[in-house]
Amino acid sequence: MPRALVVDDERNIRDLVKVYLAAAGFEVDEAEDGTSAIGLAGSVSYDAVVLDIMLPGADGREVCRRIREVSDVPVIMLTARDSESEKVAMLDAGADDYVTKPFSPPELVARVRAAVRRYRGAAGSDGSAALRAGGLVLDPAAHEVAVDGVPVTLTAKEFAILETLMRQRGVVLTRQQILDAAWGFSDYVDERGVDVHVRHIREKLGDDAANPRFIETIRGVGYRFRKDAW
Repeated sequence: MPRALVVDDERNIRDLVKVYLAAAGFEVDEAEDGTSAIGLAGSVSYDAVVLDIMLPGADGREVCRRIREVSDVPVIMLTARDSESEKVAMLDAGADDYVTKPFSPPELVARVRAAVRRYRGAAGSDGSAALRAGGLVLDPAAHEVAVDGVPVTLTAKEFAILETLMRQRGVVLTRQQILDAAWGFSDYVDERGVDVHVRHIREKLGDDAANPRFIETIRGVGYRFRKDAW
């Protein structure tokens, strides 16, 4: 049974999300403040975290950053703000996805389930050969990435995007195609999120966008993994 952590300071929100996730087959833990959430995330193995951005103790962005220090578990953030800058800030903190309040509980559950499928599939797959491109190695079975022999830690979403690009080396993929492959669905998802995740991947791989070793930007279209990566 997958296990999720729901973090929100409003009990009615926690109860609503818990009911829907439990109905979808999840075991659910709760936290009402950032400090408790950090403690639980550091001591319990979760398959997903649903995290409100406005929290007492430590806000959602700080909680997400702390989770990222110890885990690549999918984090879906809840926000009452719909501005592009707010969305980018959440993704910059390490969130895999976000849902704007007021939200549809079935939509939230669909996002959580899709994230868990990708996370469990990547972490538990067997028989998948490692992908190699120059000094970059991505091992789907072990859910590990290394550049020139140095391990690189990616979130579940970043891993999924990089794997999608590497499996189609030399092919230009639109942001929509990347959304479909890495998110499992694209309804309600902003294409801007792809750009933020790709920027994070580049930073972690040491890949210069102006002179890319691995991922090229095809202006006005999307991204392509170089065939001649070195």
